[in-house]
Amino acid sequence: MMTYEEALTYIHSVSWMGSRPGLERIRELCERLGNPQDDLRFVHVAGTNGKGSTCVMLDAVLRAAGYRTGMFTSPYLWDFRERFMIDGKPISEELLTACTEQAAEAARDMSSHPTEFELITAIGFLCFCKIGCDIVVLETGMGGRLDSTNIIKSPLLSIITGVALDHMKILGDTVEKIAAEKAGIIKEGCPVLYGGNTESVRAIIAQKAQACGSPFFCTEPSRLSVREYTADGTYYDCPELPKLYVSLAGTYQRANTATVLRAVSLLRDAGLHITDDDIRRGLGHVYWEGRFERLHTDPDLFYDGGHNPQGIAAVAQSIPACLKAEHVVLVSGVMADKDYRTMIATIAPLTAHVFTVAPNNPRALSAEAYAQAFSDAGVPATPCADADTAVRLALEEASRRQIPAFALGSLYMYREIRLAAEKVTANDTTEKR
Repeated sequence: MMTYEEALTYIHSVSWMGSRPGLERIRELCERLGNPQDDLRFVHVAGTNGKGSTCVMLDAVLRAAGYRTGMFTSPYLWDFRERFMIDGKPISEELLTACTEQAAEAARDMSSHPTEFELITAIGFLCFCKIGCDIVVLETGMGGRLDSTNIIKSPLLSIITGVALDHMKILGDTVEKIAAEKAGIIKEGCPVLYGGNTESVRAIIAQKAQACGSPFFCTEPSRLSVREYTADGTYYDCPELPKLYVSLAGTYQRANTATVLRAVSLLRDAGLHITDDDIRRGLGHVYWEGRFERLHTDPDLFYDGGHNPQGIAAVAQSIPACLKAEHVVLVSGVMADKDYRTMIATIAPLTAHVFTVAPNNPRALSAEAYAQAFSDAGVPATPCADADTAVRLALEEASRRQIPAFALGSLYMYREIRLAAEKVTANDTTEKR
């Protein structure tokens, strides 16, 4: 019998080395497990940005409607079990251990061992099946066509939230090539919803839907008007749901909310019972860590996991709208393989001073190199040895200037930034005593 620690060690010991493109391994693994995915109903979600927020909002609405939900997303922020949520909570250590042991036994004598993500996907299918989830909100990894989640057969709905340039070495160097990869999740006869606004991308997804005989729909953000942006959520109006409150901040959540509302309409057409009150209760209490989240007050410190040019642009628009601030003190770290100079050019006009830090990841750009890139763009920049230092200095600078602080960049930084903010809060409390 595996222990929980042994299960995690086994999962993370699986290597991408020697892997080949294709779905052969995940198909074989799931067949050996009895194809648990065939006993589940899915909403399949792909996209470059916004798919995590879309997943969590949709999951919240489905739970409010009384459905037992599973949600499969990445990355996790605190605990690996966050990748497999059941009714809004991480699965138990016991269930993860049991399903990992079962998957390990099935994979033991495969001629080509599954990759880590393939193994995690199969474990997720097992967990959701054992619990008896009514609906699983299933987020793809970086792709679509060859993503291991794509072995599911007939989702209730396929959603492509939007497409931008990211993971270009793997998915392609144009949004059209990336769109073709994302559109690979479309299944014959199953409805597909596009949540973006790029015409060339829409055309590619629509063409794929037509080839599959799949009803094609687009989000209609124009039907969702904003009453008020705040630092803690947004008030909307739409014809069916006036004065709708969504407890996720950020101007970019308007498009995601519009996508979720259209998705709910399509799921109703598929036979799900979801009332307007379910929508209000679900969206009014939805919580998604690391997405325009307040981590500290007096002065304010917010965090957002925007980590590519489109994500940074969304945050740059959100800061003045939601925080009513012209400038912020920035804490930021980024991966070296990201287009960080474009990201800097976008956020620089809002940045009074930046404190850079290297995320805890082998792909991270050094704090010194990142600070130099900001300096080259005319932004005062201070490289920091760790998140504790960066957050402490940023909050001191924000307090001096009487403006908010904002941590931005890779989600791999979230844990360190939040813990650093909690230390500052604890020190403030001690000093006041």
